[in-house]
Amino acid sequence: MIERLRGWMRSWWPPLRLRVILLTVLLFAAAMPAIGAVFLRTYENTLVRQTEAELAAQGAALAAAAGALWPGAIRDATPADPDARDDPGYYRPESTSIDLRSSPVLPERPDAAPGPAADPQALAAADALEPILDQTSRSTLASILIVDRHGVVVRGLGQGGSLSALPEIQAALKGRSRTVLRRNGAYHPRYSFEWLSRASAVRLHHARPVRVNGRVVGALLLSRSPRALFRGVYQDRGKIAIGAGATILLLVLLSGLVSRGVTRPIEALSAATRGVASGQGAVPETPVTAAVEIRDLYEDFRVMADAIAVRSRYLRDFAAAVSHEFKTPLAGITGAVELLDDHFDTMSPEERRRFLGNISADSARLSHLVGRLMDLARADMAMPQAGVVADLASPARRVADAQGGRGLTLVLDLPAGLPPVAAPETTIEAVLTALLENSRQAGASTVTIRAAARGGEVVLRIADDGPGVPPADRARLFEPFFTSRREAGGTGLGLSIARSLLAASSGRIGLVEGEAGAVFEVGLVRGVRGLYEKMAERML
Repeated sequence: MIERLRGWMRSWWPPLRLRVILLTVLLFAAAMPAIGAVFLRTYENTLVRQTEAELAAQGAALAAAAGALWPGAIRDATPADPDARDDPGYYRPESTSIDLRSSPVLPERPDAAPGPAADPQALAAADALEPILDQTSRSTLASILIVDRHGVVVRGLGQGGSLSALPEIQAALKGRSRTVLRRNGAYHPRYSFEWLSRASAVRLHHARPVRVNGRVVGALLLSRSPRALFRGVYQDRGKIAIGAGATILLLVLLSGLVSRGVTRPIEALSAATRGVASGQGAVPETPVTAAVEIRDLYEDFRVMADAIAVRSRYLRDFAAAVSHEFKTPLAGITGAVELLDDHFDTMSPEERRRFLGNISADSARLSHLVGRLMDLARADMAMPQAGVVADLASPARRVADAQGGRGLTLVLDLPAGLPPVAAPETTIEAVLTALLENSRQAGASTVTIRAAARGGEVVLRIADDGPGVPPADRARLFEPFFTSRREAGGTGLGLSIARSLLAASSGRIGLVEGEAGAVFEVGLVRGVRGLYEKMAERML
């Protein structure tokens, strides 16, 4: 099911530009406050809690006034202690408790039920408080009721009836203030989008006890509709407009920053990629405004482009060299075949044998070239082998036994305690064999192989008593097909193969100046840990 859904999404997903995706993300981020205000009721919840706080403040003031004017109230003549106000526990602010997302909405407040006769003291207090309550209602639009200690209404709607069944009244008569949400039966929607506002159809009811001489003698019930969402938005339109303008300005600035830091550099790199692929482009300079990751991408692309260019030149030169190397023996074979075809009957047996011998020699050279090319291809494609550790002495001695004699004397100077190297024994043998063959073809009679540990490498130096490498040839010595002994059967691939094999194991080979002139130096990484460190350095 999930795979089918993914397949359907992939088939219908439109191709989007990076600019569109980033702009959509920025717009969504900018719209999150408005979305939260409407759908998460953040702003509307703030309006409701503000109304609750106002009712609580009004109730506290009116309850204090009722307690002071209640018949039989004993006035506290003790002067206020100014130092008491410095006590952190002197002030006890009440926190709001209403939350539109979690607070239940109770049914509309029922009519007052028949009840017992009202408390005369409560009636007298209501008469004394009437001017204060009337002025407060006119200013705050709040409905204010007073009930006695039995819950009988002594002032306000439903006077003479009982509201003792209401949970907010019960809590107040027990000495606790309580605020509840109730449906507003008189509410009728006037706007199309008022359904988005949950507070439009509710009314807050705040009940607060009235204490006289330390005991609860009645309660105040204040109720008011909270400020509607759209009315609040209209009243705060100036602040909202400033906020929206600042958000749009910030969005424009962020869009420019993202464009200069991400999209433009990526588009430029994409164009450069197409140019490099066609062989006509070049990698542009890294933009200074690009993000760090984009800068790294530019550097990685530049390295890749350089590697591709080097590889292309290598393949082009390699193809030209292969064509040249194959052209000479193929021309010889073709010429010999044409002569034999035209003059076979008039040739003497000795001439036939000479032409057939030339064909055989050229064919053997072609076979040898093909074999060496295969060796070079395998060396170029060789990969590092994890965990390979070899003792240098064993392959060196095997090569000395195999190559010694036939006019060539080998001297091995391998000190005891040489660390192992991170290269296969076959690589070591192939490299040393190529170098010894090179010395033999140069006419050397003695070859010395010395090894020493140096830093993170084991370094081999191969020196002989031959004529040495001419200075003019040293720069091209490791190029494929470069040889000064082509007439002696040299292919010019041995040193190229040795270099590729060593590179696969993070090794190196080159010419350095020794005591008796230029000598070959081979560097092999020490052990498995050394190989991993070397590979990590190359990757970084």
